[in-house]
Amino acid sequence: MKPTVPLVLLVLLTVAGQSQAQVKSSILDLTNSVRSILPSLSRPANHSRIFYAVMFDAGSTGTRIHVYTFIQSLSEELPVLDNEMFHSTKPGLSAYADSPEMAGHTVRMLLKVAKKTVPRLEWKRTPVILRATAGLRLLEAEKAQALLDQVQHVFDESPFLVPDNSVSIMNGTNEGILAWISVNFLTGHLNAQTQKTVGILDLGGGSTQITFLPKLRKTIESVPVSDYVAKFGILNSTFQLYTYSYLGNGLMAARLATLGALGAEGLQWQVFKSSCLPKKFRDEWSFGGLTYHVSGDPDGYSGYKLCYQEVLKVVKGIIHQPFELEDSNVFYAFSYYFDRAVEAGLIDGVQGGMLEVRDFKKRAKEVCNKMSKYLLISPFLCMDMTYITCLLKDGFGFKERTVLQLTKKVNNVEASWALGATLDHFHHLKIH
Repeated sequence: MKPTVPLVLLVLLTVAGQSQAQVKSSILDLTNSVRSILPSLSRPANHSRIFYAVMFDAGSTGTRIHVYTFIQSLSEELPVLDNEMFHSTKPGLSAYADSPEMAGHTVRMLLKVAKKTVPRLEWKRTPVILRATAGLRLLEAEKAQALLDQVQHVFDESPFLVPDNSVSIMNGTNEGILAWISVNFLTGHLNAQTQKTVGILDLGGGSTQITFLPKLRKTIESVPVSDYVAKFGILNSTFQLYTYSYLGNGLMAARLATLGALGAEGLQWQVFKSSCLPKKFRDEWSFGGLTYHVSGDPDGYSGYKLCYQEVLKVVKGIIHQPFELEDSNVFYAFSYYFDRAVEAGLIDGVQGGMLEVRDFKKRAKEVCNKMSKYLLISPFLCMDMTYITCLLKDGFGFKERTVLQLTKKVNNVEASWALGATLDHFHHLKIH
């Protein structure tokens, strides 16, 4: 190895006898020369490249920021996810439908997480993207656009890279596909040799998604419309998925439908009653920027059977039952499936766990028939648990003994569509 002149001495020798302007110029030239000789600080010895991405998930009940750190090896087509920084805030952007500047403020505050996570030298190379889901899909077009415009303004004034179409409302079908990509990427099932994948069940506030890779051709042939089938390509492989997003069947939208409040007018004087709520319960509840007066039925009956009949109307005839389900896939269930299972004491809030569909049913009965015991946890717990039970059984058609993997994180990364959307941005998966 050739001996090298110490860098400080080299600088001194170079700048001796020069003006201040010439010194600055010489140091800049020297720095560039040294950079061309020395390996990049962000490039390990194996010539891998570290890069970052910022993805905003603008959901119906909250806004989340995911800051991903990737390592891209020259020999690998898909990067390795090295780290995720996650933060969330409530309510969702749709709650600011009448004051869109507050939506911009929310995003601006969350961008501070990105600035602390991404090295300053990488800001201008790091894409920042926001995808809105059912909360904005349920809004009037003009109000939704005003919110998006505010976010775009915040992005444009930020130091990050703002790609074309950086702020938009995401197609519901893509939401399911990208969540499937996220979970299968994290579980190592996206490589070209894989013969096994996992299905996903995502229960948001405004919509719910089911996505899996069918093994039987009849599953694809028996769909009601072609919208239930989607294709995308990755690593020289093409995947044909069964996937669908049901707008209005997310947990919060289902509450409204169960109460008969979906699309109702005159909210200031109406009280929406349900046998899924404690008989003496009466309160205000807000969703999507609107406030509803809700109560139990003090003169009627309450309990699991009556509640099930109410939520069945929200599911029956709306949710399609795929030809194959539990026989071909392990299903990961997350978002409100996970949250409510934790609240009901069925799984650990950190580890998650395996549950059978009948576990939801059994606990729903216990909660609904002893609502006062669970009142402090949530007055809606009976309604929510019963809806989840009904959605799984009478909606998708899962058998009671079907086992689901309830999870919030996979390999310490949030289980959601956000990672899949980030991979789509970098690899252009051409979903159709």
